[in-house]
Amino acid sequence: MGVGFQEEKKVMKCVICKQGETQPGKTTVTLERNGLTIVIKNVPAQVCVNCGEEYLDDKTTSRLLKTAEEAAQAGVQVDIREYIAA
Repeated sequence: MGVGFQEEKKVMKCVICKQGETQPGKTTVTLERNGLTIVIKNVPAQVCVNCGEEYLDDKTTSRLLKTAEEAAQAGVQVDIREYIAA
């Protein structure tokens, strides 16, 4: 008898509206600091089906912050990017 591998669902109750649950989705993240504005589109997130609040996991957040730091080091002022999974 085989055991199928099933991806774990990360459903959680929304901490903002306290009514909805989250489901996998995408969001746009805007980061601003010291004159730098970076917009990253299609970022994977858990999104509340009730209010639309978005939650990013630690790995994704770390990648976004690293991307923003690299852009700042390069002297970028405004940048719009598409999220690319590693």
